[in-house]
Amino acid sequence: MSDVTAPVRVHDIGDRTAAPEVERKARMRVVMLEGPVVPTLMRLAWPMIGVMVAQTMVGIAETYYLGFLGTDALAGVALVFPLFMLMTTMSNGGLGSGVASAVARAIGAGRHKDADALVFHSVVLAVIVGAGFMIGVLWGGPALYGALGGRGEALHSAVRYSGWLFAGTIAVWIVNLLASALRGSGNVKVPALVTLIGAVVLIPCSPALIFGLGPIPPLGIAGAGIAFALYYTGAMLVLLRYMRSGRAGLTLGIVPLQWRLFADILKVGLPTAINALQTNLCVILVTGAVGLFGTAALAGYGIASRLDYVMIPILFGLSSAVLTMVGINIGAGQGSRARHIAWIGSLIGLGITETIGLVVAAAPSLWLDLFTSDAAVLGPGASYLRIVGLVYGLFGFGFVTSFAGQGAGTVLWPSVAVTTRLIVAAGLGWAAVTFLNGEMATLSAIVALSFVVYAAVASPVMLRRSAWQPRTV
Repeated sequence: MSDVTAPVRVHDIGDRTAAPEVERKARMRVVMLEGPVVPTLMRLAWPMIGVMVAQTMVGIAETYYLGFLGTDALAGVALVFPLFMLMTTMSNGGLGSGVASAVARAIGAGRHKDADALVFHSVVLAVIVGAGFMIGVLWGGPALYGALGGRGEALHSAVRYSGWLFAGTIAVWIVNLLASALRGSGNVKVPALVTLIGAVVLIPCSPALIFGLGPIPPLGIAGAGIAFALYYTGAMLVLLRYMRSGRAGLTLGIVPLQWRLFADILKVGLPTAINALQTNLCVILVTGAVGLFGTAALAGYGIASRLDYVMIPILFGLSSAVLTMVGINIGAGQGSRARHIAWIGSLIGLGITETIGLVVAAAPSLWLDLFTSDAAVLGPGASYLRIVGLVYGLFGFGFVTSFAGQGAGTVLWPSVAVTTRLIVAAGLGWAAVTFLNGEMATLSAIVALSFVVYAAVASPVMLRRSAWQPRTV
């Protein structure tokens, strides 16, 4: 069976008069269990890749706009960016992976009521965690930015930008966990549509708030944060209404809270959220090490390392599709097929990211010149890309492999891999800069080494047959 519109078998859905959303879930389940791997994977991945690329384009456009405000503004954004990515990766790839994995495994096992109930449990988690994250950042952010090397106007810019950016934190968590639930059910089109429409609105809205337009006064760097918060608030309202309507394939309704469902989310989501925390702690610590070289180096590293996060949308879209297909096959007891899907997805991830990495390593100006012409900023950025770009493919392989493990409910090796990367990049990086007087090239080489170690430590999950055995709630 090669198409998602193929007829659904009677033994999969039982009654032909079943509700449309149940029939849609059953149809998607058959395709993921029996359809050709690569075409099905691509059908799931491309809409999500489009979503994540659109989100990244918003970030790139925003960085481009803020570049007109000067080096201090770029440095301020570089200070805030690791915390922003922590929020994004924890909600999308952390607890979001737990939600997607739990929903996928429930659907694979035919537990449709549990799949619907998991949606409400996800919203509850989003409110609790989102509120805690917002309070923590607004309270502790200024001290952190100062510790990372923010001084004078750069620190002031970081605090202003951060205050407005994280005002919409709860909305971000709700949107991302609802989108994760939809992805776990195989519904990737609606999250893609909401994000793409948001990007179309946000890209022109952000400069209007930054520089002013008509009756809108120029708000400077705060305008970029306000635009982001407004977008996610609108997206939250749209998705909540859609999930309540029953047209989503999953239905949001108030149900009794059950610890077993929270546990099913958290057994994958909590370790993965810790992984996301470690990943972004790595970025924060490396940013702090770069801050020792001065504001220009900090701005250059911020621009160059943002390309790392261009990889993440592509990888996240592919990895979300892998996670969903793996989870549904594990839930249905098809461990060998799940493992086969994981290998295919990981090799695709390696090929895509290595190609991009080699291009920017050969010609860093293709990326850096988009944001600045300041030679003092371009030098450190080019040094980073020439070295780290060579091993982007290994980062891609490890990233997709980790998501495949999450879909199978196995998180040990991915967790160890992230911890090892943190020790290498941040630990050795700080030691090289502070004790050995290392330069930007030395720090970049250590970051590249951390990608090599990350892929090597994450890969054992692909080799252990026991990792691909069915699991029950």
